[in-house]
Order: sequence, then structure tokens, then C-alpha cells
Amino acid sequence: MIHQKLLNPQSIVVVGASNDVQKPGGKVLKNLLESDFKGKVYAVNPKENQIQGVQCFQKVEDLPQTDCAILAIAAKYCPSSVDVLSHQKGTRGFIILSAGFSEENEAGAALEKQIVNTINSVGGTLIGPNCTGFLNTNYCGAFDTPIPPLSAKGVDFITGSGATAVFIKEQGMTNGLSFNSVWAVGNSAQTGIEDVLAHLDATFNPQTSSRVIMLYMEKINQPHKLLQHASSLINKGCKIAAIKSGGSDAGSRAASSHTGALATSDVAVEALFRKAGIVRCHNREELTTVCAVFMHPEVKGKNIAVITHAGGPAVMLTDVLSNNGLEVPHIEGKAADALLSKLFPGSSVGNPIDFLATGTAEQLAYIIDACENDFDNIDAMAVIFGSPGLFSNWDVYDVLDKKMKTCRKPIFPILPSIINVKEEIADFIQNKHRINFPEECVFGNALAKVLNTPKPQPLAPDMPKVDMATIRKVVDNNQSGYLSLKDIRSLLDAVGIDCKKEVEVVNEQAAVDYARKVGYPLVMKVVGPLHKSDVGGVVLNVKDEETVVREFNRLIKIKDTYAVEIYPMLFGTEIFIGASKEENFGHQILFGLGGIFVEVLKDVKAALAPVNFEEAKSLIKQLKGYKIIQGVRGQEGVNEDMFAQTIVKVSALVTAAPEIAEMDLNPLLGTAKQIIAVDARIRIEK
Repeated sequence: MIHQKLLNPQSIVVVGASNDVQKPGGKVLKNLLESDFKGKVYAVNPKENQIQGVQCFQKVEDLPQTDCAILAIAAKYCPSSVDVLSHQKGTRGFIILSAGFSEENEAGAALEKQIVNTINSVGGTLIGPNCTGFLNTNYCGAFDTPIPPLSAKGVDFITGSGATAVFIKEQGMTNGLSFNSVWAVGNSAQTGIEDVLAHLDATFNPQTSSRVIMLYMEKINQPHKLLQHASSLINKGCKIAAIKSGGSDAGSRAASSHTGALATSDVAVEALFRKAGIVRCHNREELTTVCAVFMHPEVKGKNIAVITHAGGPAVMLTDVLSNNGLEVPHIEGKAADALLSKLFPGSSVGNPIDFLATGTAEQLAYIIDACENDFDNIDAMAVIFGSPGLFSNWDVYDVLDKKMKTCRKPIFPILPSIINVKEEIADFIQNKHRINFPEECVFGNALAKVLNTPKPQPLAPDMPKVDMATIRKVVDNNQSGYLSLKDIRSLLDAVGIDCKKEVEVVNEQAAVDYARKVGYPLVMKVVGPLHKSDVGGVVLNVKDEETVVREFNRLIKIKDTYAVEIYPMLFGTEIFIGASKEENFGHQILFGLGGIFVEVLKDVKAALAPVNFEEAKSLIKQLKGYKIIQGVRGQEGVNEDMFAQTIVKVSALVTAAPEIAEMDLNPLLGTAKQIIAVDARIRIEK
């Protein structure tokens, strides 16, 4: 839990304070003094008696009791100062701006650990080190600028990068975004992004807490904690948007050089965010725009009215919305005709609703009222209104503000003329406390992301019953490595996954005897090599005894082969389900169409175990090759419910056997009546 003496201190000391406001120790004191902090402020600097009008002590031992300390001194001096403050001065809130800790070398990491141990011993809270600071509506304990507009209903912003925080704040502030708190956690030595989320979750108050949370992270140290508290907060009514950078190989290397972040599979991050209900963003503009959408009333459907006095932006916005699964529905009928009669000739109400460059504030009010009251197929309104420079927009933006206060349906203002009506937009943002979306396509993409992000998935869903005794017997009786076909079949049987009925033969006569017994066509595969197709170890559609003999003698000679697998040939659409264990994240369940769809097109979806039926079925529908699963051109489709159930069974298996490091069922053959595993491999790691 975050200590109250960090959140709402009655006294704060800046250790390393300076009169030079171009230094962190000087700038943080200046920001603190200019904030709304009502308590006592002290400074420590061995060379001064007064700094920026504040009483200055020569050493921390001379201080009175102090709730919170901001340190801007060399790393090597921090441990002793923290020790004195913690044990002698009652300090429980610490913000360490200084660098030179774990991000630099082992010696710095040792200093950092010493500081954390001291603060933990007294139950205090540390932000940093190597950070730009912390601010909330009580005080500013950060050395960077700009200081954003602060509001209890503003955004709670948690970031692993202080410099990035500056640029994100600037991006958001420009368009009217306000903030409730900014946590630049730096090295996260004691308090990381996940810990702040846990605090916000534990202290959430539906009447007073902010409902919008913004995250920037380059590493995820505790994915399960992030998942738990993000899901909980969203289920309580919060909205969360996040950037997780460093997903590419080069980006991961850059993140490592920046923060020492370990590479995390981007697929795992995507699955985590989706399971938690977090809207994933990929740049600062997208992040701040998504959070700006969050600051408006929730859109209850996907039908959007595009209201404009300029045709081009409306067309572009309509394209973006439509291409992302939202609707710009056609508007017609008596109510539409009545609205059209109130507009200038040449206007259109079909949606987009275009009331021309000469459209007035009064006409905008008519349009908004009609969308609010008369058109049942509209869930929200996007209003595009700029100016060619011929007239001012004061009356238009006044109407827009008034309608946003009274309408049930959300209204999103897109005011693109940031030069021609600069003063009117500034008034709209600063005095009316509104947010502007200056670029229609950026807004459209952000709105689509919000509406297309699913709600949090249950963290402990009902799982199918499995034969736990058999699963544990197989796993416990094997060492690390790949399991035999016999043991794989036992595991699949234990969770109810159908698999082919094959035999392994080690001589020609055994192969012939099996063929005579079961008939043709047959499949023959090598047993031993991992990648059977790559070594020419798979033969399909074997139709006669001569081929059985010939292919057996060829296959058994392939390197690493110790037997030949033979079974009746099966038919259906090739699909794939796999699992891999990601460090800290647990198991990812991956699935899609088999064959080239996996290897070349990478048409694969992933979910973190445990996976429930609804989550699996929803993701199946998002595959690019979904129409093949449905069945095309007379080809029988795959039973989607059985596909989803099989995904859930794989999830149940890896949950029961966490030692499974990787698992591939590829292919499974799916029809309308069955899904059967044709080839499988499972590797355990103990």
C-alpha cells in the first residue's frame, strides 16, 4: 500500500535543493512552491541558509520531523540520508530523483537495494530512483514541466519513463486533457507500475476516484499482478489505456539500453492486455486520444453520426470508422426530412450530416437535437467544425458545449482549425474545460480501439474436468524433454481431446500386417525427428501394399528415426492449437488454421491460460482465415464450438501440468462433427 505521507504529506523536504532552477534540486523546489501544497517546506544544502525563500538546513540530521523527502543528491549520499530520515525524522514518503543506481552498474544496484531495505523496514514508500518525480492534486514533487491542469476527475498517469511522461503530458494538455496524478516510477526499485495499480484498486472510491488510467511501460515485471488489478479496476468502472514499447527485436534492445528491461514476447503482452480489458496503444498521440475518449460518457453502441460542415474530413472519418467495424448508419424518414427542412439548400442528412460551410450554430443545435431524440440508430455524435477564416466560431462552440452538458448520447468535438479559430478553441479547452480532437482520423481510430477492446475476462473461469491423476503420473514419471507418443496420448485422453489411433512399427512385416488389418488409404510418418516434413518423413494417401513396403524401408533409414508411425488417413480442415510457457506470464495458448496459415501468414491468435470458452470462440472469429473455418465453396466447415472447447481443454492441461514448456497439436483435422489431433508433440521442463 502506498503510504499516506507520500500522497498527502504535511511537510516536505528537498534534499539537494538549489537556487539554480535549471538543476533538478532547484526546479523541483520551484515546482513544489508553485503548487497547491499547504504544508511546511524545508530544504537541505550544506552551503546555504535559505533557498528560494525557504529555510535551508546544512544536513538532514538538523531537520525537524518531516513526512516526505525529495532527494536530488548524488547516488552515493542517498543511503545515509534515507537512513536518517527514516529512523530519526519519521519520513515515510520518498522520491529519489537521482540517477546512478541499478540502471548504471552493480554498485548502483547495491545502493538501491540498501535504500529499499531501509524504507521497507519502516513501512515507507519509495518512488524512483532515477525518475522525474510524482505529483497529485496535493503537491508537485517533480522537477519536469509542464505541470498539467490537475483535477480529481483527471487522468491517473503511471509511467516508467520520465522523459516520455513530459511528451505525453504535452500531447494531452494541448488538446485539453487534465490529470489527477503523475507517477514517474523510474527504476521501480520498490514501487512499480503494478504496485501503483494495486494501490488505485485497493483505494478505489466510486464517488471520488479518477476513472481513467494511462500507462507507459517498457517492461512488465509482474504480469499477473497487472492483470489482476487492471481487470478489477475496469470491472469497477475504470478505463485503462497503455503503451508497452520494446516489442520488436530492435525496440527490445533499445528498451534494454534505456531501463535494463528484459524482452517480453509482444504476443504475450497483447494477450495480457486483451484479457485485462486494457486498450493497447502504440504512440503518444493514440494514447492521449484514447484517454480523451475515456473522459467522455461511454458510447453504448457502434452507430456513429458524423456531423460536419466540411465534406472531406467527414468522408475520411467515415472510412476510418467503417474500416474498424463501427457503423455510420444511413438516416432517413420523416424525422430526417424535418431536419433537412431546417438546413440550407444543398445540405444532406443521410449521414454524414453535412450542413455546408455556411452552416450556423442554430442549425448545429437542430442536428444534435435530432440525433439525440429522433434517430434511434445513433449511439454517439462526432461533430467536425472548423473555419476557413471568414468568421469566428464562438457561437458554434458555445452551442456545442451546452449540448454536451445536456445530451445523453456522447458528443465528440473535432475542431481542426487550430490556427484560424485558435482563440475560440483555447476558450473551449481552458474555460469550458472541454477536450478537442483536432484530427478526425486519429479520433476515429481511437474510438474504434475503445469500442473494439473486450471487457476483462474471468481470471478463474470454470474449467473442464480432467483426469488429474493420469496427468500427474505422466509428468512425474518423465524427465525434462519430449514425451513419447504413448504419454502424449495419455495426456490428451486425460483432458478429452480425440487423437488418431496410430501404431509404431519397427519392421516391414509389422507395417504390412497393420495395413492388411485396417485397409487404405494410410499415412506413414517417421518417429524420432522433430520436424518430420523437413526430412521427407511424411507420406500421405498410401493406397497399396507395395507402397507400404517401399515407404517403410525409405522412412526407417532417415536420420534419428527409430520407428515408423502408421494410421488410417483422416480428412478435414487443418487447424492448429499450441501452448508455450512465457517467463512470468505463464502459458500462452495459440491457435489458428494449420499449414501455411501458421508458418507463412502467421494467422494465429493467443490467449493467456486459463482460457474460457467465450474468450476462445471470440478469438476464433477474429482469425483472418475465419471464413475457411465457416466453410467456403462447398467445403465442410469446422465445428466452432468444438474448436473452442479443444482450446479450453489445452488450457486446462497446461494449468494442471505447469511443467509443460511447449505443446503443439498441428495439425488437428476439423469437420462439422469432430476435431481430432493428427500430430502432437509435448515437451516438459522441470
